[in-house]
Amino acid sequence: QVQLVESGGGLVQPGGSLRLSCAASGTLFWLYTVGWYRQAPGKQRDMVASITGAGNTIYADSVKGRFAISRDNAKNVVYLQMDSLKPEDTAVYYCNLLSPSGTDFWGQGTQVTVGS
Repeated sequence: QVQLVESGGGLVQPGGSLRLSCAASGTLFWLYTVGWYRQAPGKQRDMVASITGAGNTIYADSVKGRFAISRDNAKNVVYLQMDSLKPEDTAVYYCNLLSPSGTDFWGQGTQVTVGS
């Protein structure tokens, strides 16, 4: 049974930084592509960044140059470093694990609020 636990969300002022963590258990973590998604109230859930087991990354245009995704396969953890945060980054952020067979798993989400 795959379990994902996100942490690191919170309230931050515009221009500030947060680092989200996604800890996985119960899986061959290094085989999975891991993605961070976000969903603002009334909007669809969108991909923010993803990283393959080999470390290849992709980012949404809206976060390029501000966010960085990384992983530590020894610890079964993926991080999302978020810098220069904007109010429009406010959302619930979700971690997603995608297996090579196409099965995916979601975490419970962590709230990020950017405001003064």
